[in-house]
Amino acid sequence: MGSDEVIKLTDDFGARNYLPLPVVLERGEGVWVWDVEGKKYMDMLSSYSALNHGHRHKEIVDAAKKQLDRLTLTSRAFYNDKLCEFQKKVCELTEKEKMLPMNTGAEAVETAIKAVRKWGYLKKLKMQNAKYPTDSVNKMDNAEIIVCENNFHGRTTTIVGFSSEPQYKFGFGPFAPGFKMIPYNDPDALKEAITDNTVGFLVEPIQGEGGIIIPDPRYLRECKKICEENNVLFMADEIQTGLGRTGRMFACDREDVKPDVYILGKALGGGVYPVSCIACDSEIMDVFTPGDHGSTFGGNPLGAVVGIASLDVTTKYNLPKRAEEMGTYFMGELRKIESDYIKEVRGKGLLIGVEVKKEKGTARPICESLAKEGVLSKETHEQVVRFAPPLIIEKEEIDWALERIKKVFES
Repeated sequence: MGSDEVIKLTDDFGARNYLPLPVVLERGEGVWVWDVEGKKYMDMLSSYSALNHGHRHKEIVDAAKKQLDRLTLTSRAFYNDKLCEFQKKVCELTEKEKMLPMNTGAEAVETAIKAVRKWGYLKKLKMQNAKYPTDSVNKMDNAEIIVCENNFHGRTTTIVGFSSEPQYKFGFGPFAPGFKMIPYNDPDALKEAITDNTVGFLVEPIQGEGGIIIPDPRYLRECKKICEENNVLFMADEIQTGLGRTGRMFACDREDVKPDVYILGKALGGGVYPVSCIACDSEIMDVFTPGDHGSTFGGNPLGAVVGIASLDVTTKYNLPKRAEEMGTYFMGELRKIESDYIKEVRGKGLLIGVEVKKEKGTARPICESLAKEGVLSKETHEQVVRFAPPLIIEKEEIDWALERIKKVFES
């Protein structure tokens, strides 16, 4: 089928909850993808950082193919021979004692919320004697988690309920209570918001969907210190920023901050399979008992093998270092572009945003023009063009993209 027919069929039979660029892709390799007519494009979105390793990285695909011929799913009703290796690898990477595997990023965030809330009741508020199914359970309804304005942590009803974006919430209520919102990049606001019932602070080290918002230096460190002083758990949503994207293994590493809870996803699945998890120490993880939480597919052997291969490739080829080097070059060249449309270029590693001046319109037409030139990117927060290519990108490939990006912004 041609592009027009595919687009029509998709719109006829699918929910219109996305507004894709009018490009129909059928094949990918490395940083490149091809549409059904055979036109070649550079992928500068990486499926929102899920493709840090590039499309169809051979070592990850080979590992998945091998496991497909052995065992794909067991559920957690039984042990399997791959999950333990995956758990150990994640714990060694994060320097945490335990990990709990899930599938999607939103599931990982929900898992972190449940873990931190129960830690709050059992460890911080010391309600160990509460039993179920008595009235004691109903009394466990006052734990608070602090979140930031402009956040994006997923699409479940719980998560959109603490979003500050009206569209994410419209028509989906009622929402779960227990969340308090403060401005991003404001440690004093965090300090003022904490009460005796505060159990966690959930934050993105860089707000990706919010427009590639980079906090001030030491912001994360100051927030971590405030959390420690108040016995509040620091929860880092590294789903998009983790595993090398920002030039460090984790974005929190840029400030030498060790979160109490890591939330990981996207690139953990190597662009092949949905894999996510949380990682934390036993004091937090051990609040879970059999029956508290679970997932049919979470921790399945295929996902575990893909996760192992993803982490192996990330460390073997030192993708965080590549992201730092290529990102520094890329941003430097973007800042040389002379265009009345560009307000600011910002980012860390290969998570880069080019903000368009509001008086010049939104970023969408620019992304459409870039696609015509063979560069695939996507607008975020209306005014920002996001450039986040696979971390395996070469300098020559960045130069190829820059030539076309410059043409679009200067035309």
